[in-house]
Amino acid sequence: MSNTTLSMFVQVIERRVEAEDVIALTLADPHGRPLPAFSAGAHIDVRVSDQITRQYSLIGQPDTRDRYHIAILREPASRGGSAALHDTFNEGDLLQISAPRNHFALEPAPHTLLFAGGIGITPILCMFERLTQTHADVELHYAARTRTRMAFAERLEASDSAEQVHLYYDDTPDAGRLDVTALAAAAPRDTHVYVCGPAGFIDHVLSTFKAHDWPQDQLHCEHFSGAAQGDEDDTSFEIKIASSGATFTVPEDKSVYQVLTENGIEIMVSCEQGVCGTCLTRILEGEPDHRDLYLEEHEHAANDQFTPCCSRAKSRLLVLDL
Repeated sequence: MSNTTLSMFVQVIERRVEAEDVIALTLADPHGRPLPAFSAGAHIDVRVSDQITRQYSLIGQPDTRDRYHIAILREPASRGGSAALHDTFNEGDLLQISAPRNHFALEPAPHTLLFAGGIGITPILCMFERLTQTHADVELHYAARTRTRMAFAERLEASDSAEQVHLYYDDTPDAGRLDVTALAAAAPRDTHVYVCGPAGFIDHVLSTFKAHDWPQDQLHCEHFSGAAQGDEDDTSFEIKIASSGATFTVPEDKSVYQVLTENGIEIMVSCEQGVCGTCLTRILEGEPDHRDLYLEEHEHAANDQFTPCCSRAKSRLLVLDL
């Protein structure tokens, strides 16, 4: 069970189909109280069931305090989160959520390029609307497999900044093709890049800009799904709790988080896929096998923290600062 801090209840006041396999939910405090403020790129944790908590980016203007907007893609391989929200939650129902958190915040920059793939539009849309509201130099490039799967396309096309939006969908050749290489070659060197979407889409955008020697601190991404769980080459290893000296074996078919939980040691978790960083734990000894999508390359190289929900060990023993 997830132990993330779910601090409030909200009511679904509107549910609508936003695109093929995508629904949008509008959430408000059931007593009409203002909701906590958030910034562009923020997300909330949503408790779907006793066993399932998922993260969804907030859409809309951050200075609007009377409601939150989220969008949910029905994942073909749903582990229960997106399917439950599509099938069981309707207008009038209550949802338990966390206060907003932001691991994907906008940085001040003279120029900004935004890339969205599929449902990755949700944090990017909020960023785009915030930047255009402040008359910043920004372009949005949004790709989807088909026009029918492109959430919020009409909203973008109807905005006062529609000329700064570029839409690409595979089922309509006239829509063109997203040429990241050309964009990287033409962008001013002080441009900050933000990308969200499927892992392959993110990797393509980031690797292209890195090939053009883009500074790492100007490249920003957010993943919606974690690294693959489990590997046929996984082996068991030991973890040691620094505060007590207790040592436990992590078998090849269990995560560090599962072993800790089985032995009465609770840590905060949320996504259980190495995406959100909630469970980040310090390592005092040993070398982790990083499998998360949260830490950056230099943080992986430091080997002084890891995500026990999905990462494992390369060394025989990990000593955890617990």
